[in-house]
Amino acid sequence: MKIKERFVIRKVAGKYVAVATGKASREFHGMVKLNETGKTIWEGVADGRTMDEIVNILAKKAAQDRGRP
Repeated sequence: MKIKERFVIRKVAGKYVAVATGKASREFHGMVKLNETGKTIWEGVADGRTMDEIVNILAKKAAQDRGRP
């Protein structure tokens, strides 16, 4: 999986959104709202992580949220 170039993640009013920039903004008019999980997945894909690596990152975050190591 690959993130299309020319999209960036920004924090707007406390929420994360993916916004098209440059040429992509002429084809895509809008923003993609991301929750914390979506942001983590987006960043993992953008960093070239595998699906298993992204799942492990999400599992660790979920465990931390529940107070587990």
